[in-house]
Amino acid sequence: MGSEPHIRVKRWLRFLLGGGVNTAFTYAVYLALNLVFVYQLAYFVAYTLGVVFAYWFNAVVVFRVPLSWKGFFSYPVVYIVQYAASAFLLGGLVELAGIMESLAPLVVAIAMVPVTYLMSKSVLGWAGRPKSERFQQNVGRNDG
Repeated sequence: MGSEPHIRVKRWLRFLLGGGVNTAFTYAVYLALNLVFVYQLAYFVAYTLGVVFAYWFNAVVVFRVPLSWKGFFSYPVVYIVQYAASAFLLGGLVELAGIMESLAPLVVAIAMVPVTYLMSKSVLGWAGRPKSERFQQNVGRNDG
């Protein structure tokens, strides 16, 4: 039990590393696409590519759960929720706050880190468990 905080810190640091790599990749794609497309379309395409990378990195490196089709198709729920909140925030930052289109996605990415971590942990933890273990966990919660 004494090592649990240490494990959480290492997992959080791996999440931040993956998020940094993913943000750099997604931002570069966004900037390139924004040369050709309107900012919301560029953001959507870059974001979608970032979700695929995030699933792989968070499953394999951060939370160390096996890759699965169930996880792959469940994981985007995290990013559908995050995308809606991010797109709304992005629009507000660009249209209302007057932040440059090239900088606003960085502000959005930073603001969404804690939300994304908690949702990723929840979804990948659920998807990575055998069905019988998920059932036992839910039964245990209902008994309390």
